Amino acid sequence: MVLKYIRLQGFIILGADMVSTVLNTDVNQKDADRAVVVAVTSRGVFESGAEGDEVYKVGTAFPLLQALQRVNERLLEENPGESLLFDVILVTTDLEQQQQSSRIISSTRHYGLEVSKFSFSGTEDFIESLLTNNVRLFLSTDRNEASQASQHGVLSALLDQNLASCPSEQLRVLFCGDTVIRSNISPMPVSQQATQSFSAQLGEMRQRFGMFDSPLSMVLMTARGGRESCSAALLTLRSQGVSVDEAYCLAGAPKGPILSLIRPHFLLSNGLSDLEE
Repeated sequence: MVLKYIRLQGFIILGADMVSTVLNTDVNQKDADRAVVVAVTSRGVFESGAEGDEVYKVGTAFPLLQALQRVNERLLEENPGESLLFDVILVTTDLEQQQQSSRIISSTRHYGLEVSKFSFSGTEDFIESLLTNNVRLFLSTDRNEASQASQHGVLSALLDQNLASCPSEQLRVLFCGDTVIRSNISPMPVSQQATQSFSAQLGEMRQRFGMFDSPLSMVLMTARGGRESCSAALLTLRSQGVSVDEAYCLAGAPKGPILSLIRPHFLLSNGLSDLEE
């Protein structure tokens, strides 16, 4: 595979086959061996604006990126040499947005988002970018894209359109307790391995902060079963290095009221995660 390196206004463009990656040299690049790489579709972060607008309007995933950035800032405040940080990649498969790639980059700068790389590819080639960049979590508003990534072993979650107004001061991650309990099956599916690996990294991050005023909150919710199910899920997560801040046992009750209270940025489950499930 031949890569082309082009320096342009603080960026390095890496082109390979149908996938091109723009490396943002204005941002400190993360340690590839330690960083938690999160890929988000640009369509989820920005909404199309008027023709003459220089920057896009913010979209559903904008508060999520702010929350990820806040966790990084606090980790570096605690330890300037910290290497366990979120590394954000913006993935663009939409042809119209690809034709306005400079607008996407300008919008990111305008809003102060710390995006390390921009990946531009066709809808059939974006998986290559996820695998090449060792993406640990892929977030999209498109169910087909999220499903494709999940089938290739990349932990994926659908972005909820109702989360656009979520506060960004704290990253809130919701664990599905019902799939956590079923996580002891053998052999372990690839999707489950991806979930546990990512969860363990989140758990390690959470340990960097105290009980109060943490920029990262871990929440457990079990939809079925009683207190025993919730306890089993808590023990399983703890064995994986994850200590939760809040736990909710619904025992068959509707999810809607609790979700509106928790207001998670995304749900962690085995495979494709969806708050509507």
